[in-house]
Amino acid sequence: MKTKVAFFDSKPYDEMSFNKVNELYNFDIRYYKGHLNKDNVVLTKGADVVCIFVNAVADKEVIAELKANGVKLIALRCAGYNNVDLNAAKESLKVVRVPAYSPYAVAEHTLALMLSLNRKIHKAYSRTRDGNFALNGLMGFDMHGKIAGIIGTGKIAKILIVTLRSMGMKVLAFDPFPDEKFAQLNDLQYTTLDELYRQSDIISLHCPLSKETEYIIDYDSINKMKNGVMIINTGRGKLIHTHALIKGLKSKKIGFAGLDVYEEEGDYFFEDHSNIVMDDDVLARLLSFNNVIVTSHQAFFTKEALQNIAETTLQNIQDFVDGKPLINEVKI
Repeated sequence: MKTKVAFFDSKPYDEMSFNKVNELYNFDIRYYKGHLNKDNVVLTKGADVVCIFVNAVADKEVIAELKANGVKLIALRCAGYNNVDLNAAKESLKVVRVPAYSPYAVAEHTLALMLSLNRKIHKAYSRTRDGNFALNGLMGFDMHGKIAGIIGTGKIAKILIVTLRSMGMKVLAFDPFPDEKFAQLNDLQYTTLDELYRQSDIISLHCPLSKETEYIIDYDSINKMKNGVMIINTGRGKLIHTHALIKGLKSKKIGFAGLDVYEEEGDYFFEDHSNIVMDDDVLARLLSFNNVIVTSHQAFFTKEALQNIAETTLQNIQDFVDGKPLINEVKI
């Protein structure tokens, strides 16, 4: 019998990429538009595998229902797994993920946010569409010679660091597990968080979300930063305390913010809400700043990334079916 996969939070681009790759595997994939939660977990009855994305709710209650419905594997088609209760899953559910689908895609989007904010491309685009070609208010700064502070030095961050160094920027980094060899090869200086906050002109977040990193950008850390600092987050929403960010923007302590993620993004991101009134006052406030760019968790969104996500996810499932070692298993 075919392995049955309940695929949640499905979008047309997901179905296109997964259906193409699934020609090699022949799984029975059933697509559902909503993200997994306690209200729709009943749809997993009879499925062997659930495939979920970043906004799924796989808490203790949902996992208990998954077990009761006969599900044996949670296949995350993303790198992060903070939305899965691993303690609840460990007894009888395996959890796998896609650890890296395109580090280049995320690094390039991070750079795009930096450049767009600095040179005010978003403002210039709107102006010239209206026939306004004035330069007032569009002045940027040379990134050459400035200091970038990178928090977390995994694959994405390393690609970004190499790019920023090629632009003549000095790079400081913080990571509890520093890669000294990479640092030597790329003239990178590891330092403390406090020193990174104090010296950096641009701060970019590339660390996983954990108890240690939640709200790594908060009121206290912002107070330590340079006036007019640029903050970029293409990692996880809860790395930044949004109310602290807004206060920093209002006081001009923070000069720019580029956000591809938001701590309460689950109700908005990946969906079209253009025809309704936004009821998230915090997100609405962020969008009101002309020195803030918010993108909808799209840093990963390239053709190559979608291909890698589909290939790795379906191979993870095949390895589970075949009883092979799960090289991408998430363990406590």
